[in-house]
Amino acid sequence: MTVKLKNAKVYEYQKQFKVLFWIALLVSYIFAVLPHDIAPSIPEVSDKAHHVFAFVVLALLLRLGYHINYWYALLSLVAYGVLIEFSQIYAVNRFAEYKDVIADTIGTFIGLSLYKYIRKVI
Repeated sequence: MTVKLKNAKVYEYQKQFKVLFWIALLVSYIFAVLPHDIAPSIPEVSDKAHHVFAFVVLALLLRLGYHINYWYALLSLVAYGVLIEFSQIYAVNRFAEYKDVIADTIGTFIGLSLYKYIRKVI
């Protein structure tokens, strides 16, 4: 009975997490390919910190919104990070960097680890 109550708390908001995931995915892609002169100014922090933060959020929302395997979530988000870098090759004033994919992967690991922790606590 306790296990069901724990699961109910997380899955009660599953639809909202799905919507938030897709919004975050779309917004992150738009910010990634917008030219620097058009993109909104974000506080001066390392570019890699932005990548890590974005992918922490995406990983959390993906796992909270969908019942998918850890490895599938990891591979999906890393592939999304690679897609962003390939898109930046064709974007104005943007440059693809392998270090961004590394930052995306680190953010994904952190987000998936946070999800595991949240599941244990809730």
